[in-house]
Amino acid sequence: MTTRLSIAVIVWMMTAAVLTGTGIIAVLSIPQLNNNATFWLPVVIAAGLIISPLIAWQIAPMLRSRWQRTHERPMT
Repeated sequence: MTTRLSIAVIVWMMTAAVLTGTGIIAVLSIPQLNNNATFWLPVVIAAGLIISPLIAWQIAPMLRSRWQRTHERPMT
């Protein structure tokens, strides 16, 4: 497993939780969506699980590059 994939898996779990939680709050706070919550809640959960790996894959290299910049060895 590559470093990027390892970081992306960890970030994916957090991203999925944030996206799903935000979507659930939106569904429950908007009256038009709340009336059909039995339909919209599974849609929001599925969308969060589908979209979050893509976002995590984009975030992972940014998290790694900071560590690499601060731990570079000087050229001799």
